[in-house]
Amino acid sequence: MFKSLAKHADLGLLIGRLGVGVIFIVFGWHKLSGGQASWTHYGHAMASLGINFMPNIWGLLAALSEFAGGILVIVGFLFRPAATLIALTMLVAFVSTFREHPHNFVQYSRSIEMFCIMIVFVFVGPGKYSFEGA
Repeated sequence: MFKSLAKHADLGLLIGRLGVGVIFIVFGWHKLSGGQASWTHYGHAMASLGINFMPNIWGLLAALSEFAGGILVIVGFLFRPAATLIALTMLVAFVSTFREHPHNFVQYSRSIEMFCIMIVFVFVGPGKYSFEGA
């Protein structure tokens, strides 16, 4: 039964791109619409990597990575670069949250999940139902 699904792998990728892309658009928009205060708050996550300058710029880049990256993931255009930027954003989110709450897996599990999904997307590509696959 499940072997017959392999011929629909591109449809599965499209559904995955739509779902994950919408999640990132929503979270990215939330960060973008929060303005400078929000950008600075999220940009402070870079301190977990020893980068302490311009947190507002880092936060804005994270918000743009999620929002614009989510759109690009959905349409399948510049797919791998977008997935890579989102993966890096999720990696920073994981490291930052893990350092604050090392014994609370629930706090940092979402960033690990999304990081893994983006890595899969980088390797697999957008599939044929995309601007790159057309």
